[in-house]
Amino acid sequence: MNWEFATAARIRFGAGTAREAGGAARQMGTRALLVTGSSPGRASTLLADLHKEGVGCTPFAVSGEPTVECVRTGVETARREQCDLVIACGGGSAIDAGKAIAALLTNPGDPLDYLEVVGAGQALKLAPAPFIAVPTTAGTGSEVTRNAVLGSTEHGVKASLRSPLMLPRLAVIDPELTLELPPAVTASTGLDALTQLLEPFVSTRANAMTDLYCREGMRLSARSLRRAFEQGDDLVARTDLAQASLFGGLALANAGLGAVHGFAAPIGGMFPAPHGDVCAALLAPATRINIGALRARAAGSAALERYREAARILTGQAAATLEDLIAWLEELVRGLRISGLSAYGVRREDLMEIAAKAAQASSMKANPLVLFPEELLEALESALH
Repeated sequence: MNWEFATAARIRFGAGTAREAGGAARQMGTRALLVTGSSPGRASTLLADLHKEGVGCTPFAVSGEPTVECVRTGVETARREQCDLVIACGGGSAIDAGKAIAALLTNPGDPLDYLEVVGAGQALKLAPAPFIAVPTTAGTGSEVTRNAVLGSTEHGVKASLRSPLMLPRLAVIDPELTLELPPAVTASTGLDALTQLLEPFVSTRANAMTDLYCREGMRLSARSLRRAFEQGDDLVARTDLAQASLFGGLALANAGLGAVHGFAAPIGGMFPAPHGDVCAALLAPATRINIGALRARAAGSAALERYREAARILTGQAAATLEDLIAWLEELVRGLRISGLSAYGVRREDLMEIAAKAAQASSMKANPLVLFPEELLEALESALH
Protein backbone atom coordinates (compact mmCIF):
# COMPACT_ATOMS: atom_id res chain seq x y z
CA MET A 1 0.00 0.00 0.00
CA ASN A 2 1.16 3.51 -0.82
CA TRP A 3 0.40 6.20 1.74
CA GLU A 4 1.64 9.48 3.15
CA PHE A 5 1.41 11.11 6.56
CA ALA A 6 1.33 14.84 7.24
CA THR A 7 0.62 16.82 10.37
CA ALA A 8 1.33 20.07 12.20
CA ALA A 9 4.91 21.28 11.89
CA ARG A 10 5.33 20.99 15.68
CA ILE A 11 3.25 19.47 18.48
CA ARG A 12 3.69 20.23 22.18
CA PHE A 13 1.70 18.07 24.59
CA GLY A 14 1.40 18.06 28.35
CA ALA A 15 0.11 19.82 31.44
CA GLY A 16 1.24 23.44 31.51
CA THR A 17 2.41 23.61 27.90
CA ALA A 18 -0.12 26.35 27.06
CA ARG A 19 2.23 28.80 28.77
CA GLU A 20 4.68 28.25 25.90
CA ALA A 21 2.33 29.59 23.21
CA GLY A 22 3.15 33.27 23.85
CA GLY A 23 6.88 32.78 23.37
CA ALA A 24 6.29 30.70 20.26
CA ALA A 25 4.04 33.40 18.81
CA ARG A 26 6.82 35.99 19.24
CA GLN A 27 8.93 33.93 16.81
CA MET A 28 6.18 34.02 14.16
CA GLY A 29 4.84 37.56 14.08
CA THR A 30 4.17 40.85 15.81
CA ARG A 31 0.38 41.05 15.99
CA ALA A 32 -1.99 38.12 16.42
CA LEU A 33 -5.66 37.69 15.71
CA LEU A 34 -6.69 35.69 18.80
CA VAL A 35 -9.66 33.54 17.84
CA THR A 36 -11.69 32.19 20.75
CA GLY A 37 -14.98 30.42 21.29
CA SER A 38 -18.04 31.87 22.97
CA SER A 39 -16.15 32.07 26.31
CA PRO A 40 -13.16 34.36 25.54
CA GLY A 41 -12.23 34.43 29.21
CA ARG A 42 -10.73 30.96 28.88
CA ALA A 43 -7.94 32.54 26.81
CA SER A 44 -7.14 35.23 29.40
CA THR A 45 -3.87 33.61 30.49
CA LEU A 46 -2.75 33.25 26.88
CA LEU A 47 -3.67 36.87 26.22
CA ALA A 48 -1.56 37.97 29.18
CA ASP A 49 1.36 35.82 27.97
CA LEU A 50 1.16 37.38 24.49
CA HIS A 51 1.31 40.88 25.99
CA LYS A 52 4.24 39.81 28.17
CA GLU A 53 6.09 38.63 25.07
CA GLY A 54 5.40 41.89 23.25
CA VAL A 55 2.97 40.39 20.76
CA GLY A 56 0.05 42.67 19.91
CA CYS A 57 -3.36 41.04 19.97
CA THR A 58 -6.79 41.55 18.45
CA PRO A 59 -9.47 39.30 20.02
CA PHE A 60 -12.05 37.68 17.73
CA ALA A 61 -14.79 35.59 19.36
CA VAL A 62 -16.65 32.89 17.42
CA SER A 63 -20.11 32.18 18.79
CA GLY A 64 -21.16 28.71 17.74
CA GLU A 65 -19.75 26.66 14.91
CA PRO A 66 -17.93 28.66 12.21
CA THR A 67 -19.66 29.80 9.05
CA VAL A 68 -18.55 31.29 5.77
CA GLU A 69 -19.81 34.66 7.02
CA CYS A 70 -17.82 34.34 10.26
CA VAL A 71 -14.60 33.69 8.33
CA ARG A 72 -15.23 36.66 6.04
CA THR A 73 -15.56 38.90 9.11
CA GLY A 74 -12.46 37.39 10.70
CA VAL A 75 -10.35 38.02 7.62
CA GLU A 76 -11.60 41.61 7.37
CA THR A 77 -10.76 42.16 11.05
CA ALA A 78 -7.28 40.64 10.73
CA ARG A 79 -6.46 42.76 7.69
CA ARG A 80 -7.80 45.94 9.26
CA GLU A 81 -5.76 45.35 12.40
CA GLN A 82 -2.66 44.35 10.38
CA CYS A 83 -2.39 40.94 12.02
CA ASP A 84 0.44 38.79 10.69
CA LEU A 85 -0.37 35.58 12.56
CA VAL A 86 -3.46 33.81 13.88
CA ILE A 87 -3.85 31.97 17.19
CA ALA A 88 -6.95 29.95 18.04
CA CYS A 89 -7.64 29.08 21.67
CA GLY A 90 -10.88 27.15 22.11
CA GLY A 91 -12.77 24.12 20.88
CA GLY A 92 -12.90 22.78 17.37
CA SER A 93 -15.08 25.66 16.20
CA ALA A 94 -12.52 28.29 17.18
CA ILE A 95 -9.66 26.27 15.72
CA ASP A 96 -11.44 25.64 12.41
CA ALA A 97 -12.32 29.33 12.17
CA GLY A 98 -8.72 30.26 12.90
CA LYS A 99 -7.36 27.89 10.26
CA ALA A 100 -9.72 29.27 7.63
CA ILE A 101 -8.96 32.89 8.53
CA ALA A 102 -5.21 32.24 8.38
CA ALA A 103 -5.65 30.68 4.92
CA LEU A 104 -7.78 33.53 3.54
CA LEU A 105 -5.53 36.17 5.06
CA THR A 106 -2.88 35.41 2.43
CA ASN A 107 -4.98 33.97 -0.41
CA PRO A 108 -7.25 36.26 -2.46
CA GLY A 109 -10.97 35.80 -2.88
CA ASP A 110 -13.90 34.50 -0.85
CA PRO A 111 -14.17 31.33 1.29
CA LEU A 112 -16.63 29.91 -1.25
CA ASP A 113 -13.91 30.05 -3.90
CA TYR A 114 -12.11 27.32 -1.96
CA LEU A 115 -14.89 25.42 -0.17
CA GLU A 116 -15.62 21.80 -1.18
CA VAL A 117 -19.03 20.48 -2.29
CA VAL A 118 -20.92 23.80 -2.35
CA GLY A 119 -18.06 26.09 -3.41
CA ALA A 120 -15.63 26.25 -6.33
CA GLY A 121 -13.15 23.95 -4.58
CA GLN A 122 -10.10 25.88 -5.78
CA ALA A 123 -6.73 24.93 -4.31
CA LEU A 124 -4.94 27.38 -2.05
CA LYS A 125 -1.88 28.74 -3.83
CA LEU A 126 -0.17 30.63 -1.02
CA ALA A 127 0.85 29.43 2.42
CA PRO A 128 -1.54 30.69 5.13
CA ALA A 129 -0.44 33.16 7.75
CA PRO A 130 1.38 31.42 10.64
CA PHE A 131 -1.21 29.61 12.75
CA ILE A 132 -1.05 28.28 16.32
CA ALA A 133 -3.80 25.99 17.69
CA VAL A 134 -4.44 25.70 21.43
CA PRO A 135 -7.44 23.38 22.01
CA THR A 136 -9.52 23.73 25.18
CA THR A 137 -11.66 20.65 24.53
CA ALA A 138 -10.71 17.04 23.78
CA GLY A 139 -12.76 16.09 20.77
CA THR A 140 -12.17 17.36 17.26
CA GLY A 141 -8.43 16.93 16.85
CA SER A 142 -8.63 20.02 14.64
CA GLU A 143 -5.26 21.17 15.91
CA VAL A 144 -3.55 18.64 13.61
CA THR A 145 -5.91 18.47 10.62
CA ARG A 146 -5.60 20.12 7.22
CA ASN A 147 -9.19 21.31 6.87
CA ALA A 148 -11.69 23.71 8.38
CA VAL A 149 -15.38 22.76 8.46
CA LEU A 150 -17.57 25.76 7.70
CA GLY A 151 -21.33 26.11 7.61
CA SER A 152 -22.89 27.74 4.58
CA THR A 153 -26.21 29.29 5.55
CA GLU A 154 -27.33 29.74 1.95
CA HIS A 155 -26.70 26.07 1.12
CA GLY A 156 -27.85 24.58 4.44
CA VAL A 157 -24.81 22.35 4.72
CA LYS A 158 -21.32 22.17 6.21
CA ALA A 159 -18.32 21.65 3.95
CA SER A 160 -14.56 21.77 4.25
CA LEU A 161 -11.98 24.27 3.18
CA ARG A 162 -9.09 21.85 2.76
CA SER A 163 -5.40 22.07 1.88
CA PRO A 164 -2.13 20.51 3.05
CA LEU A 165 -0.97 24.09 3.48
CA MET A 166 -3.49 24.57 6.32
CA LEU A 167 -1.73 22.33 8.82
CA PRO A 168 -0.92 24.47 11.88
CA ARG A 169 2.58 25.77 12.42
CA LEU A 170 2.28 24.75 16.07
CA ALA A 171 -0.26 22.71 18.07
CA VAL A 172 -0.17 23.09 21.87
CA ILE A 173 -2.28 20.49 23.68
CA ASP A 174 -2.52 21.20 27.41
CA PRO A 175 -4.91 18.83 29.27
CA GLU A 176 -5.20 21.34 32.11
CA LEU A 177 -7.28 23.55 29.81
CA THR A 178 -10.00 20.87 29.74
CA LEU A 179 -10.36 20.45 33.52
CA GLU A 180 -13.33 22.80 33.78
CA LEU A 181 -15.36 21.35 30.91
CA PRO A 182 -18.91 20.47 32.04
CA PRO A 183 -19.97 16.81 31.82
CA ALA A 184 -22.18 17.33 28.75
CA VAL A 185 -19.33 18.88 26.76
CA THR A 186 -16.94 16.20 27.98
CA ALA A 187 -19.37 13.56 26.70
CA SER A 188 -20.05 15.04 23.27
CA THR A 189 -16.45 15.96 22.51
CA GLY A 190 -15.16 12.67 23.89
CA LEU A 191 -17.56 10.67 21.71
CA ASP A 192 -16.57 12.78 18.70
CA ALA A 193 -12.95 11.83 19.40
CA LEU A 194 -13.89 8.15 19.72
CA THR A 195 -15.73 8.34 16.40
CA GLN A 196 -12.62 9.85 14.83
CA LEU A 197 -10.62 6.87 16.03
CA LEU A 198 -13.05 4.14 14.98
CA GLU A 199 -13.90 5.55 11.54
CA PRO A 200 -10.30 5.95 10.30
CA PHE A 201 -9.51 2.47 11.66
CA VAL A 202 -12.09 0.84 9.36
CA SER A 203 -11.81 3.34 6.49
CA THR A 204 -10.78 2.44 2.96
CA ARG A 205 -7.72 4.68 3.44
CA ALA A 206 -6.48 3.17 6.71
CA ASN A 207 -2.71 2.65 6.80
CA ALA A 208 -0.04 1.31 9.14
CA MET A 209 0.74 4.74 10.59
CA THR A 210 -2.82 5.78 11.37
CA ASP A 211 -3.60 2.32 12.77
CA LEU A 212 -1.10 2.97 15.55
CA TYR A 213 -2.91 6.13 16.62
CA CYS A 214 -6.36 4.56 16.33
CA ARG A 215 -5.51 1.53 18.46
CA GLU A 216 -3.91 3.56 21.24
CA GLY A 217 -6.56 6.29 21.07
CA MET A 218 -9.42 3.79 21.40
CA ARG A 219 -7.70 2.24 24.40
CA LEU A 220 -7.33 5.63 26.08
CA SER A 221 -10.95 6.59 25.34
CA ALA A 222 -12.30 3.34 26.73
CA ARG A 223 -10.22 3.76 29.87
CA SER A 224 -11.00 7.38 30.67
CA LEU A 225 -14.09 8.81 28.96
CA ARG A 226 -16.54 7.72 31.64
CA ARG A 227 -14.09 8.73 34.36
CA ALA A 228 -13.64 12.25 33.00
CA PHE A 229 -17.42 12.57 32.59
CA GLU A 230 -17.97 11.63 36.24
CA GLN A 231 -14.85 13.27 37.73
CA GLY A 232 -14.05 16.33 35.67
CA ASP A 233 -11.03 17.31 37.77
CA ASP A 234 -9.20 14.02 37.17
CA LEU A 235 -6.09 15.19 35.30
CA VAL A 236 -5.01 11.65 34.43
CA ALA A 237 -8.32 10.99 32.69
CA ARG A 238 -8.25 14.40 31.02
CA THR A 239 -4.74 13.69 29.76
CA ASP A 240 -5.91 10.38 28.28
CA LEU A 241 -8.77 12.11 26.46
CA ALA A 242 -6.55 14.92 25.20
CA GLN A 243 -4.20 12.31 23.72
CA ALA A 244 -7.12 10.35 22.26
CA SER A 245 -8.43 13.51 20.61
CA LEU A 246 -5.00 14.34 19.21
CA PHE A 247 -4.58 10.79 17.89
CA GLY A 248 -8.02 10.96 16.28
CA GLY A 249 -7.05 14.16 14.52
CA LEU A 250 -3.82 12.60 13.27
CA ALA A 251 -5.75 9.57 12.03
CA LEU A 252 -8.62 11.32 10.28
CA ALA A 253 -6.33 13.80 8.56
CA ASN A 254 -4.46 10.93 6.93
CA ALA A 255 -7.04 8.12 6.61
CA GLY A 256 -10.40 9.86 6.29
CA LEU A 257 -13.64 9.29 8.17
CA GLY A 258 -16.93 7.57 7.35
CA ALA A 259 -20.70 7.47 7.63
CA VAL A 260 -21.06 9.22 11.00
CA HIS A 261 -19.29 12.32 9.72
CA GLY A 262 -21.02 11.95 6.36
CA PHE A 263 -24.31 12.42 8.23
CA ALA A 264 -22.93 15.14 10.49
CA ALA A 265 -22.16 17.50 7.59
CA PRO A 266 -25.76 18.02 6.38
CA ILE A 267 -27.31 17.77 9.85
CA GLY A 268 -24.98 20.46 11.18
CA GLY A 269 -25.81 22.67 8.22
CA MET A 270 -29.58 22.21 8.48
CA PHE A 271 -30.12 22.28 12.26
CA PRO A 272 -28.65 24.01 15.34
CA ALA A 273 -27.01 20.76 16.40
CA PRO A 274 -23.48 20.75 17.87
CA HIS A 275 -21.15 18.55 15.86
CA GLY A 276 -20.09 16.38 18.80
CA ASP A 277 -23.69 15.69 19.81
CA VAL A 278 -24.58 14.62 16.26
CA CYS A 279 -21.62 12.24 16.07
CA ALA A 280 -22.44 10.83 19.50
CA ALA A 281 -26.05 10.12 18.53
CA LEU A 282 -25.03 8.41 15.28
CA LEU A 283 -21.98 6.45 16.40
CA ALA A 284 -23.73 3.22 17.42
CA PRO A 285 -26.43 3.24 14.66
CA ALA A 286 -23.93 3.91 11.86
CA THR A 287 -21.58 1.25 13.19
CA ARG A 288 -24.41 -1.29 13.31
CA ILE A 289 -25.52 -0.43 9.75
CA ASN A 290 -21.96 -0.63 8.43
CA ILE A 291 -21.40 -4.03 10.02
CA GLY A 292 -24.70 -5.36 8.67
CA ALA A 293 -23.94 -4.09 5.16
CA LEU A 294 -20.45 -5.59 5.22
CA ARG A 295 -21.80 -8.95 6.34
CA ALA A 296 -24.40 -8.88 3.56
CA ARG A 297 -22.27 -7.63 0.67
CA ALA A 298 -18.58 -7.88 1.60
CA ALA A 299 -18.19 -10.70 4.08
CA GLY A 300 -14.49 -11.00 3.26
CA SER A 301 -13.77 -7.32 3.87
CA ALA A 302 -10.85 -6.47 6.11
CA ALA A 303 -13.10 -3.85 7.72
CA LEU A 304 -15.09 -6.58 9.50
CA GLU A 305 -11.96 -7.90 11.18
CA ARG A 306 -11.02 -4.35 12.10
CA TYR A 307 -14.42 -3.89 13.74
CA ARG A 308 -13.76 -7.11 15.67
CA GLU A 309 -10.39 -5.76 16.79
CA ALA A 310 -12.04 -2.52 17.87
CA ALA A 311 -14.51 -4.59 19.89
CA ARG A 312 -11.64 -6.27 21.71
CA ILE A 313 -9.86 -2.97 22.39
CA LEU A 314 -12.93 -1.07 23.61
CA THR A 315 -14.52 -3.79 25.71
CA GLY A 316 -11.25 -5.17 27.04
CA GLN A 317 -12.51 -8.68 26.25
CA ALA A 318 -10.31 -10.98 24.13
CA ALA A 319 -13.37 -12.84 22.78
CA ALA A 320 -15.51 -9.76 22.08
CA THR A 321 -17.80 -10.03 19.05
CA LEU A 322 -19.26 -7.49 16.65
CA GLU A 323 -22.48 -7.59 18.66
CA ASP A 324 -20.45 -6.80 21.78
CA LEU A 325 -19.01 -3.75 20.06
CA ILE A 326 -22.44 -2.37 19.18
CA ALA A 327 -23.77 -3.10 22.67
CA TRP A 328 -20.74 -1.40 24.26
CA LEU A 329 -21.20 1.72 22.14
CA GLU A 330 -24.92 1.86 22.89
CA GLU A 331 -24.34 1.51 26.62
CA LEU A 332 -21.60 4.18 26.58
CA VAL A 333 -23.87 6.67 24.80
CA ARG A 334 -26.70 5.94 27.28
CA GLY A 335 -24.32 6.32 30.22
CA LEU A 336 -23.12 9.68 28.96
CA ARG A 337 -26.73 10.86 28.58
CA ILE A 338 -26.58 11.72 24.89
CA SER A 339 -29.79 13.04 23.31
CA GLY A 340 -31.20 11.77 20.03
CA LEU A 341 -31.27 13.91 16.90
CA SER A 342 -34.91 14.90 17.51
CA ALA A 343 -33.69 17.05 20.42
CA TYR A 344 -32.21 19.40 17.81
CA GLY A 345 -35.31 19.64 15.65
CA VAL A 346 -34.62 16.77 13.26
CA ARG A 347 -37.94 15.20 12.17
CA ARG A 348 -38.72 11.97 10.38
CA GLU A 349 -39.75 13.93 7.30
CA ASP A 350 -36.24 15.46 7.14
CA LEU A 351 -34.44 12.14 6.87
CA MET A 352 -34.70 11.69 3.10
CA GLU A 353 -33.01 15.04 2.47
CA ILE A 354 -30.34 14.34 5.07
CA ALA A 355 -29.61 10.91 3.58
CA ALA A 356 -29.33 12.33 0.06
CA LYS A 357 -26.91 15.04 1.19
CA ALA A 358 -24.92 12.59 3.34
CA ALA A 359 -24.39 10.30 0.36
CA GLN A 360 -22.54 13.16 -1.36
CA ALA A 361 -20.51 14.27 1.67
CA SER A 362 -16.73 14.09 1.41
CA SER A 363 -16.44 12.08 4.65
CA MET A 364 -18.61 9.31 3.20
CA LYS A 365 -15.98 8.55 0.56
CA ALA A 366 -13.77 6.64 3.02
CA ASN A 367 -16.61 4.57 4.54
CA PRO A 368 -15.81 0.83 4.32
CA LEU A 369 -18.49 0.43 1.61
CA VAL A 370 -21.16 2.43 -0.17
CA LEU A 371 -24.37 2.35 1.85
CA PHE A 372 -27.74 2.00 0.13
CA PRO A 373 -30.34 4.77 0.63
CA GLU A 374 -32.47 2.49 2.82
CA GLU A 375 -29.45 1.78 5.04
CA LEU A 376 -28.73 5.48 5.43
CA LEU A 377 -32.35 6.05 6.43
CA GLU A 378 -32.27 3.17 8.91
CA ALA A 379 -29.24 4.64 10.68
CA LEU A 380 -30.90 8.06 10.86
CA GLU A 381 -34.15 6.56 12.18
CA SER A 382 -32.24 4.79 14.95
CA ALA A 383 -30.52 8.03 15.96
CA LEU A 384 -33.69 10.12 16.20
CA HIS A 385 -34.56 9.28 19.82
